[in-house]
Formats: sequence, structure tokens, C-alpha cells
Amino acid sequence: MKNKDNEIRSLGYLYLAGVDEAGRGPLCGPVIASAVVFPPAYQNSLIDDSKKLTPKKRESLALEIQKSALAYAYGEASPQEIDRLNIYQASRLAMLRALSALNFSIDAIITDYMPLEFQKKPVFSYAKADANYLCVAAASILAKVRRDHYMIDLDKLYPQYGFARHKGYASKEHLAALEKYGIIEGLYRESYEPVQRLLYRLF
Repeated sequence: MKNKDNEIRSLGYLYLAGVDEAGRGPLCGPVIASAVVFPPAYQNSLIDDSKKLTPKKRESLALEIQKSALAYAYGEASPQEIDRLNIYQASRLAMLRALSALNFSIDAIITDYMPLEFQKKPVFSYAKADANYLCVAAASILAKVRRDHYMIDLDKLYPQYGFARHKGYASKEHLAALEKYGIIEGLYRESYEPVQRLLYRLF
């Protein structure tokens, strides 16, 4: 991937917090964000947008990121917050929570096309930042891995839904399970159309 972090550092911002989220599309579970701060000299050509990596590669890189980062943190927004706010605002909230949880003094924030107003530090928001900025790509990996782990753990509680395989997305398998077993209260995003369709049918 391209690594444009130093373009921001050349403006005088040494310690950069990259922020990204995972889980906008699924029908259930939280949206999870991560924030990552690397040492200014850190380089890793293997780190890339999480969507371009295999699950096995994401897992190994997540360990490397956690080991090498000066700081990293997570934030999330629940299905209920997603329903109340909408997924865009809930994603923003998860990112703000991740930033708030960072135990490190940063100079600037980089996001994947998510404006974060009223921050004490400058915010640089770019399209495809997760493919161009190392710290944002790393955040995308940590967020994706953490959310996948959440869905795998959920699969152990509700194996009939197949969460470990589809991760909550609206696959044929998932929709068939919803038709057969119904909605798990508190877990599903009731504002999402496939879930709404089933809910309206029940009442």
C-alpha cells in the first residue's frame, strides 16, 4: 500500500492517530472502531486496508500492530445506538470513543472519510485513507479482527445462526436462519431493511 503518513508529519504533526471502523453493513452486532498510533519511523509494507487481506493475514498483522504501536484503543456503538442515530452517526460515535480511550498524546487524527468536528487536534479526513495511510490501515485491521472475534464468540452461543461464517452480513445462510429461528432481541439492528421486513411480518 501507499504510505502517506509522512506527508502529514511534514506539516509538523509527529504523532498521528489513524481511526477506522468495521461493521457498517451487518444486520447485527455493534459497529467497532479502532485508533492506532505508531512510532514516527515505523514502516510495514504488509499492513493494508483490511478488506484486501485474508482473515489469517489480518490475525497475524493485528498481533504485529498491537506489539509495535505506541498506543491503540477500541470504541463501539451498540445495535440500539445504530437504530437510534443511524449507522453513519453510530460509526462516528464509535470512532470518537476509540480516540477517547487512547492513552497517548497525539498531534493529529486521520480518518477514512469521516469528519470528526470539534476535536482538540487537527483532523485529516480522506477517501480511501485505509489504503493510503499506514495508521488508518492498521486501525481498519484491528477493528475488523475485533469484530470478527465478537461474531465468532456469538456463534458459540447461537450456533444455529452461523455467525462465525457470515459475520452478521445478509448472506443467504443468515437470512434463512432468521426466517427459521427469528431475531435475537437486543442483537439485531431493527432499522435495517431485512430485519424490519421480518419484524413487520411478526406483528
